[in-house]
Amino acid sequence: MFVRVVGSLCQRVPSVLTRRSVMTKPNVVFVLGGPGAGKGTQCSKIVETYKCTHLSAGDLLREERCRAESKDGQLIDAYIKEGKIVPVEITINLLRKAMEETMQKDSSKSCFLIDGFPRNEDNLHGWTRVMDGKAKVKFVLFFDCGTEVCINRCLERGKSSGRTDDNRESLEKRIQTYQQSTRPIIQLYEKQGKVRTVDASRPVDEVFADVMDLLNKEGFLLN
Repeated sequence: MFVRVVGSLCQRVPSVLTRRSVMTKPNVVFVLGGPGAGKGTQCSKIVETYKCTHLSAGDLLREERCRAESKDGQLIDAYIKEGKIVPVEITINLLRKAMEETMQKDSSKSCFLIDGFPRNEDNLHGWTRVMDGKAKVKFVLFFDCGTEVCINRCLERGKSSGRTDDNRESLEKRIQTYQQSTRPIIQLYEKQGKVRTVDASRPVDEVFADVMDLLNKEGFLLN
């Protein structure tokens, strides 16, 4: 099933990303960390300062499940409520589409922060199958944050976010999934020397100061 679906995605990919592959390839930074580690907050600050586009896998999935005409909406909703990882073919298709639309509007926007992906081995394998040769993964930006800090942040956020998964029961499931599925991906990239770690347990501005130092060293362009 996985091979068949991803194969069909591969057939659909020869579009903007493929046509422009000779000219430029999207440069991708995977942004990973536990729920509540501050990935979205830091990505927003990065986009304000650097020439990058922020794509949140979670936000794209939540938008898709709320879209009335979506054929995958109910399936996405069920996975999110259970704290499980949505099937890779759905997530990659949404990310690919978002990257294409961004580059169609402005071909100079070729740097993407992909937040919350890849979350497991299946995600990583799917990305390699679909996007290999069509995008360059520069490194993983890892926001390292303790479990209790993450939970408390999400519970506080849940008071106003309206997110159905910002409750303790869903959070405990999400954190367990993160520890079992996402941490091994981070460790895999660490072995390749492609992880940049930031202590995310501190106040937002302190974390971002370290992020800026890191991105400046990596040669990221300012707005």
